[in-house]
Amino acid sequence: MTIDEIRSSIEEYVAGLDFIDKNIKLNEVRRVVHEVSEIPHPVGCVEFVPVDKVQANDYNPNAVAPIEMGLLYTSIKNDGYTQPTVSVYDKSTDNYIIIDGFHRYFTMKTREDIQQLSSGLLPVVILNKDINERMAATVRHNRARGSHSVKGMSNMVFEMLKNGKTDAEICNELGMQPEELVKLKHITGYSKLYKDVEYSRAWVVNQGTSQHVKKEKVEK
Repeated sequence: MTIDEIRSSIEEYVAGLDFIDKNIKLNEVRRVVHEVSEIPHPVGCVEFVPVDKVQANDYNPNAVAPIEMGLLYTSIKNDGYTQPTVSVYDKSTDNYIIIDGFHRYFTMKTREDIQQLSSGLLPVVILNKDINERMAATVRHNRARGSHSVKGMSNMVFEMLKNGKTDAEICNELGMQPEELVKLKHITGYSKLYKDVEYSRAWVVNQGTSQHVKKEKVEK
């Protein structure tokens, strides 16, 4: 089968559909192409979903200044979307929960001219993550860009600790040094919950090719 024949088959597959329905239907084709390619990276399967089906998470510690939001709008307006929003699909609500890319989503959500570019279809990639993995992925994306807030990070660490993550797991998954984690635990008041408990624990933090060993002690 030639590429022209494949193209004709795809055109026939979506024949008679309007713009939105056609592109939602084409998401199925995009998934098949991604599977056939055997490339493991999520960016190999960018889907287009209605922006109204996309929801912000409630833990993102990232913050963008107004001037940078303006630059993001200008970039999307002039260059289009060059990066997808990273999300997970919530089957129970039939919505996409943002892991990274809230401001790209927010720009389309609040700017009518940006919505009109693709009839309100937002480019997303979809990961399969539980809540702790989602929070860790959000931090990794933010920290890789060098942008996160202390308050947001503190709240996220507190939630991960409540959800049963160990100190070592948090350090490894968020790319943190043990000293950073201790500070954030004090900021959130988490350490005060154990002010009458004395313990000493060593853990190994794997970062790149190096390993760091740290002992922590919570004083009475």
